Amino acid sequence: MRTAEYWIERLGLLPHVEGGCYREIYRSSGIITAGALPPEYGSRRNYATSIYFLLQGNDFSAFHRIRQDEIWHFHDGYDILLHCIAPDGTYSVQRLGVDLGTPQIVIPAGTWFAAELADKDGFALAGCGVSPGFDFRDFEMPGRDELIALFHRHANIIRRLTR
Repeated sequence: MRTAEYWIERLGLLPHVEGGCYREIYRSSGIITAGALPPEYGSRRNYATSIYFLLQGNDFSAFHRIRQDEIWHFHDGYDILLHCIAPDGTYSVQRLGVDLGTPQIVIPAGTWFAAELADKDGFALAGCGVSPGFDFRDFEMPGRDELIALFHRHANIIRRLTR
């Protein structure tokens, strides 16, 4: 098994605002016009985008959501726990990986989600694909208090996986 440092250097990964490290590896040249998208997008988007995403140790991807479905693909390392809160407040956890998890998971559009390693002694490398393509205008990462106000019954996991 390779190390987190190997992948960070090899793939040129950089710190991500939500936690972990990432690098965009694909952004389609094709464009979806604003008129062809639902009004909440407000402007055009690329057909699709894809990133590498790496977590290591106690680091985590803080609760956030985007307007698009996000498809996670496991590449290397240890399993990732994806904590999800659906728009109706339903909480679930999915395990991405090959040991006890599944190698591909879809996070539905509008779902609040956070990610952490199942084994804090390791790392995990995943790929994340989004269509229509990711744009930071589609990204929301609220503070802890704001998210707890929305989903108070999930306060413990929200406290643990927000910044």
